[in-house]
Amino acid sequence: MSSYPSSGQPPQTPPRSPGPTAQPAAWQATQAAQPTNPPSPPKTLRQRLADLRGPDVAPRPLDARALAALAANPGCGRRALLDGAGVDKTVLAAALGSPAAFGQSQFAIVRGNSFEAKVKGDGGAELLRLVYEHLGAGSGTAGSGGVADPPGPDALTPDLTAAGPQGRAARTALALREATAAGAWTLLDHPMLALEVAGSPAYLEPDAVVVHPDGRWTVVEIKSFPMIDGSADAAKVGAAARQAAVYVLALETTAAKVAGAEVGHTVLLVCPKDFSNLPTAAPVDVRRERSVTRRQLERLTRVEELAGALPAGLTFDPASSAEELTEAVSAVSASYAPECLAACELAFHCRERARTADEVTALGRSVRGELGGLTTVEAALAAACGSPDGAAPDDPTAAALRQAARLRAEALEQAPARVRTEAAACPC
Repeated sequence: MSSYPSSGQPPQTPPRSPGPTAQPAAWQATQAAQPTNPPSPPKTLRQRLADLRGPDVAPRPLDARALAALAANPGCGRRALLDGAGVDKTVLAAALGSPAAFGQSQFAIVRGNSFEAKVKGDGGAELLRLVYEHLGAGSGTAGSGGVADPPGPDALTPDLTAAGPQGRAARTALALREATAAGAWTLLDHPMLALEVAGSPAYLEPDAVVVHPDGRWTVVEIKSFPMIDGSADAAKVGAAARQAAVYVLALETTAAKVAGAEVGHTVLLVCPKDFSNLPTAAPVDVRRERSVTRRQLERLTRVEELAGALPAGLTFDPASSAEELTEAVSAVSASYAPECLAACELAFHCRERARTADEVTALGRSVRGELGGLTTVEAALAAACGSPDGAAPDDPTAAALRQAARLRAEALEQAPARVRTEAAACPC
C-alpha cells in the first residue's frame, strides 16, 4: 500500500544545487589508495656530470698538467667541459678511433728523476742555494740590517707523510703554517696542495715549495730539459710556467688562512746546465699565466652552463659506439690549434674534424687571426681569386689576399727566366 496521501500528488524532491558530482564511496577509496607521482627534482651538477661520463665510469681527477693545458687554449669549450666532468680523454680518444700517440719516454722519466734527486740531495742544500741566489731571502729577524741569513744546514725539511691525498694536503698546510711562524728557511719536498675545481677538490703535487724567512712561499719547478747559455726552449719554459701557475693558485688558497704568508708570483725553474747534469736556475714571472688559469678555473665552475646547453641523453661513456661518441663530441664546440697536439689527448680527433670541415684553424692561430671573418680555406682561396663567393671586395683581408695572389703569380712567371741553365762540364 502506498504511503502517499490519497488526495494529492506525491511530494517532489527539491532540486540539488549544482556542485561537484558525487562519486561512489568505493571509487573515492580507490583514488585515495593510488599514490601520487610528484615531479622529479632537477638533477644536481654532480649528477649531470656523472651522466656525461657514464653510469659506471669514475671521474678522472685533474692534475696540474691538465689545468695548465686549459690555460694554453682558453677558448676550447670541449676541453673545459670534458675536464670539468672528469672524462678520461685518453680512453675517449681511443674509443673514437684517434688514440693519442704522444707521451713522455721512459728514458726521459728516469733522467728527470735522477736529476731531481741530485738537486734535492744533501737536505736540499743546492736547491736552497739556488733559491737564495736568484730570489733572495727577504727581511727577517736574523742577520744584520734586518735581512735574513742565507740558508744553512739548519734549514727545515718537515716530514709530509700522511694517509691519502686529503691527509697529505692537511699535513702540508700544517707544515706551511709552522714554517711561516718559525721564520726559518724551509724546504717542502713534493707537498700536496688542494685546489677546488668545478666544485670538487683537485690534489696537486709540485716538485718543491720553499718558505723564506720573511713568510714568502716560492714554487720550484725542476725540469730535465737543458738550459743552454742561460736560456731554454721557449715552448717548454711556457709549459712549465703554466704548470707552476696552477701551484701558485693552490698555494694562495692556503696562504689566505695563514697570518704573515705571501705567495710569490715569481717561480724558480731549475734545469740542467748546458749539456751536463749540474743544476742551474732562472726566475720566471707567472703573473700572466696565473691570471689566465684563474679565468679558466672560473669558467670550469660554470661548467653547468656548458652541460645545460647539451641535448638530453648525451653521454661520453666509452662503452658507446664510435658513431655515438663522435656525435656527442661534435655537440661541444672546440677551438683546435696545432699546439693542441702536444697538450690534449683529443688533438688528433679535433685535427681530423677541422680538416674535414676545411677550417683555417688547422693552419694555426696566427693564420686564423690574419684571415679575420674567413673561417674556411675555400673562402680564403675564393677571396684571393676575387670570386664573388669570397669576402666583400672592400674587405681589407680579401684585398691583402688578392695582392698576395698577384705577387705569387708574378714570381712564378719570372722564375724560369731567373734560372741560369749551365751545361754540366765533364769531370774527365
